Amino acid sequence: MKFHVNRDVFSDAVSFVVKLLPQRNPQPILAGVLITASEEGLSLAAFDYEASARTVIEATIDEPGTILVHGRLLSEIANRLPNAPVQISREADGIVVTCGSARFTLPEMPVQEYPAIPEVNGDAGVAPADDFATAIAQVAFAASRDDVTPVLTGVQLEVTGTTLSLVATDRYRVALRELPWDGGSAAPETTALVPARTLQEVGKTFGHGGTITVSFSGAGDREIIAFSSGQRTVTPPLTTRYFPQARRSLPEQTDHYAVVNTADLVEAVRRVQIVLDRSAPLRFTFNADGVTMDASGGDHARASESVDAHIFGEEVVLGLNPQYLLEALQAVKSEFARITFTSSDNANKLSPVLITAQTSVDKAGEDSFKYLLQPNLLLR
Repeated sequence: MKFHVNRDVFSDAVSFVVKLLPQRNPQPILAGVLITASEEGLSLAAFDYEASARTVIEATIDEPGTILVHGRLLSEIANRLPNAPVQISREADGIVVTCGSARFTLPEMPVQEYPAIPEVNGDAGVAPADDFATAIAQVAFAASRDDVTPVLTGVQLEVTGTTLSLVATDRYRVALRELPWDGGSAAPETTALVPARTLQEVGKTFGHGGTITVSFSGAGDREIIAFSSGQRTVTPPLTTRYFPQARRSLPEQTDHYAVVNTADLVEAVRRVQIVLDRSAPLRFTFNADGVTMDASGGDHARASESVDAHIFGEEVVLGLNPQYLLEALQAVKSEFARITFTSSDNANKLSPVLITAQTSVDKAGEDSFKYLLQPNLLLR
């Protein structure tokens, strides 16, 4: 096997396939990157029985063949090679990487022991790549970071007709974002639960214009989802446990709400929360004068600030987790935010608030993003 390739293109490809693999793997063979040189180009792939990444790049193929080398070592070498074409060949003493006057000899790993890269040939649909990356950023933060309940550390992808929905919850809040989906004339309804951290990497990798193809294949323990754009494909691990029906907890809009400038509220919350004890809620009073935030902390420290707001309905006093609120306001991505006050049949139960986009004081924004936040009990 022997090929020549552009240094920058090769370095970028190696970094891509290695990025999603774990830092440590109990099986040394899974630390390898599978490189295949053929008439179709140069293919690089990595797989650890859970996640896989594959890309195809242009190269001059002198001798076709397949090799397996340590991925992270190859990535470090590729990132530091001089600015010159790269040649890689199989020699008697190993895999030789040559670039300018630099020469590296790497041990070859046994290709026959490497697992087969998963293929996804099921139903597929297309979504705008930038919208998809934005949707991930708007939802993934609401997933739990506690591995005690793995099902809540994922983001649920739901396909219904011409809509792709992303849903995440950690029991205290729910984030939902919907975006256009083109699944063809016979697009089936399907779901997949993807770890939030992995999905965030997918968003960073593919969210640079164009479109992204999402493919679904298999079922149960053999279910696979693939994200593809250009010549790059990623199949992340899936969580097969039951995801709660978080979407059902999202109420319809009511006539009892407040509209506030998003940036003004963000800055005020950041200032007032400084004196709060850790995990303590921030007190919000919504009335005809606007919204006032009050905080009390240790050593008798106190803070208060008011922001202009337009209130529709009666006065409301409630406590909210300031960090959860800030994350929601930053995800709204509109000049104004609407904070809707919901009601419950249970008088002893605190009703959540619904946060959505608002184009102006009088005009609601697109209904594609919704964030439900459970208030905290105010002790004083």
